[in-house]
Amino acid sequence: MKKAYLILEDGHVFEGYSFGAECKGIGELVFNTQAVGYIETLTDPAYYGQIVMQTFPMIGNYGVIEEDFVGKCALGGYVVREYCEKPSNFRSQYDLDTFLKNNNIPGICGVDTRQITKILRENGTMNACICSEIPKDFEEIKNFKIVDAVASVTSAQTQKFAEGDEKLNVTVVNYGSVSDAIKSLQAKGCAVTVVPATFTADEILATEPDGILLSNGPGDPSENVFYIEEVKALLGKKPIFAIGLGHELLALADGGMTYKLKYGHRGSNQPVRETDGTRTFITAQNHGFAVASDSTNHGVVSFINVNDKSCEGIDYPEFGAFSVQFLPDNWEGARGTLFLYDRFIKMMEGEN
Repeated sequence: MKKAYLILEDGHVFEGYSFGAECKGIGELVFNTQAVGYIETLTDPAYYGQIVMQTFPMIGNYGVIEEDFVGKCALGGYVVREYCEKPSNFRSQYDLDTFLKNNNIPGICGVDTRQITKILRENGTMNACICSEIPKDFEEIKNFKIVDAVASVTSAQTQKFAEGDEKLNVTVVNYGSVSDAIKSLQAKGCAVTVVPATFTADEILATEPDGILLSNGPGDPSENVFYIEEVKALLGKKPIFAIGLGHELLALADGGMTYKLKYGHRGSNQPVRETDGTRTFITAQNHGFAVASDSTNHGVVSFINVNDKSCEGIDYPEFGAFSVQFLPDNWEGARGTLFLYDRFIKMMEGEN
């Protein structure tokens, strides 16, 4: 295996070995703490523009299974401690190296992911580069910025998912990550229409939905001025359930504020407590921004993160809307909050 380098914008250089595509990758370096689910991580559009580092030491041991893909690969690089060259799994179709090559994603293995994680936890998320030679200066790395994230991953056309006997119609606004939401809604007996993020409020309402779901997606929520204005125009028109980036856009549409977390929440072990009760849920999350609690005009915080007390959910009783920062139907196994879809269905059926 050829030598490769992971270079952080603050000057840290880590030497390892190249796998995947032999090209340079620049992005925002983030870490994911899950022990399983690397296939879903690699195909989650919410990682657009980011270099993802897995904290679990061995990655690739069960190969790549295309049936488990959740979207299109959009990340800028992949970092692991130990890459398993020979997966052992009856479902495996090919190995991780082949997947990265097919998607033109550079990977690096053999680096101390524990030390790198500590650096990010102490200093915050920062830009990084995977390359074969150490550059003379790090200006290109320092100047990198994720822009037009949603526009880069949203669908270009409307898609319909229906069996023909559904009682409710849900329109999903696609900000990037929609496959899990589609499956969950279909499992609850809903016909689903997925529309591009570029749709106006009038175009969304023209699909005649009983309810609207705002999906998860990548990037800084505050840069999405157009999407925020269209969400604002939807408030009070139909029941709304918003997830991830959709949760942040809904808050901004109601006059709220968002801020960047020091190193984000990415993994399947984030504890979230409901504010009106005693239950705590272990949730899956993938986001680098959060809504400032109590910053919205009409929202009431419904969930908080146990670790850092950040906002994890907001109810908007006046508009018949609610949102969560975490992923209630995530592929990583944290499915204890699927009841949120039942709540959404009751809202569409006219129940409180």
